[in-house]
Amino acid sequence: MRIGLRLFLGFFLVAGLSAFILLRVVLGEFKPSVREVMEDMMVDTANLVAELARDELAAMPPGGDLGGTRFAQRVRDYAERPVDARILSARKRSLDFRIYVTDAGGRVVLDTSPVPAVGQDYSAWNDVARTLRGEYGARSTPERPALYGNAGELGNGKDAQGSPVMYVAAPVRLDGRTIGVVTVAKPAAAVQQIIFRAERRIWIAGLGLLAVSLAVGVAVTAWMILTVRRLRRYAQEVQLGERQAPPKVPGELGDLAQAMDAMRERLDGRERLEHLVRALTHELKSPLAALRGAGELLQDALPDADRQRFAAQVVSQSERMTELVERLLALSTLELRRGPEHPRPVALVGAVDEALALLGDRLAQQGLAVRWLRRDAVELQADAEMLALAISNLLTNAIDFAPSGSELVLQVGIAPAGGTHGTHGTSAFFELRDHGPGVPAGAFAQLGERFFSTARPGSLRKGSGLGLAIVRQIAGLHRGELRFEAAEPGLRVRLVFPLFTAASQTSS
Repeated sequence: MRIGLRLFLGFFLVAGLSAFILLRVVLGEFKPSVREVMEDMMVDTANLVAELARDELAAMPPGGDLGGTRFAQRVRDYAERPVDARILSARKRSLDFRIYVTDAGGRVVLDTSPVPAVGQDYSAWNDVARTLRGEYGARSTPERPALYGNAGELGNGKDAQGSPVMYVAAPVRLDGRTIGVVTVAKPAAAVQQIIFRAERRIWIAGLGLLAVSLAVGVAVTAWMILTVRRLRRYAQEVQLGERQAPPKVPGELGDLAQAMDAMRERLDGRERLEHLVRALTHELKSPLAALRGAGELLQDALPDADRQRFAAQVVSQSERMTELVERLLALSTLELRRGPEHPRPVALVGAVDEALALLGDRLAQQGLAVRWLRRDAVELQADAEMLALAISNLLTNAIDFAPSGSELVLQVGIAPAGGTHGTHGTSAFFELRDHGPGVPAGAFAQLGERFFSTARPGSLRKGSGLGLAIVRQIAGLHRGELRFEAAEPGLRVRLVFPLFTAASQTSS
């Protein structure tokens, strides 16, 4: 399973369980809390009514009732009172309290129900019985809807059918003794719609929170995946030998990228040093052996001609060693860089002309002619010194392998990009063809590697291969390429750079 899917499923599981548990807790506590609040208000109401009923209940004759008293009239007026109150999103159109009063024996002496229970014995009901015993009296009992008329109508006109009724009682006291009980009853359906609306809102809010959490989870997962992919791409580029700066990533992943880059630098440095020592040791064996042989011979008495020939060999081999060391140092410096050190707009044709001018004596010495097939006025963003070094090395390599009296064919132009670096659009190129012996097709893949070279014409001596290695490294630092193909006869070399700014004007 991919890491992105694992992260998303883990986040989804945590967010889903959290939302589910939160909703269960909230909804599980909501209904009891609402009923506790309702019961608390009913306790206050019952005690208030008990105080109002005290005088009439105390003056009531034995066996009588409160039907004709002023208190009874006010209670009936309350039950018949019209009301239209908007309570937030709910609308209340009826008064839902049922009030009944019992005497000290539990007989009902007043009842506001549409079907009054006056005269009935309620002494067995918990609300009355417990209150008469001096305890808190309350009960919840399913009742017939007819007992409450329009009770429970709240907002949508539903009645109390099938809903329990809450009863809360309060004692009526006179001179420290209980002379009766006042009970206030309210159907649960009176607040059921409020509870239903609140639950629906909680569900909507909970699902919305879950959706937002999942959206955040998707965003965090996507960011994590993109970051990990950037690190993976960086690691793959390092594995392919490309020198790229580590991706700029915040937090611990950024520290990981920097640590990876530091580790790569140390490993590359150690590997380069080991390879350099081995290769340099191998390359120095031949000139050192030649120097030793010439030095031993020069210690003996020799004719002037032989002495001059061996002295020239010492100088030649010393120059070879110096060139080898200088090129190796230049290549090592380039390998430590990640891009052009001083990039600026550079005219590619001008850079080639400067390199040709510096090599004019060698061209004339070998009788080599230069022929241009194409001279596009191309300007690219590059380090001028690096570009000049790359072109000079290509020209020097071509001069070494070109037969005397032949020509070097040059081109500078613009072509569609299609390199291995994923460039798009157009690219600038410098192409050079010689008419030398060429290179076997199987050796193309090794051209540009350090210390790989083929024998020069008319000699068994090989070059160091560092010249083309420097060119390939410079091309890579500019996100370009060095390409080879057979010209039959000769070799065609093309140096390609991504084109940043260009003004093309072809001349003959």
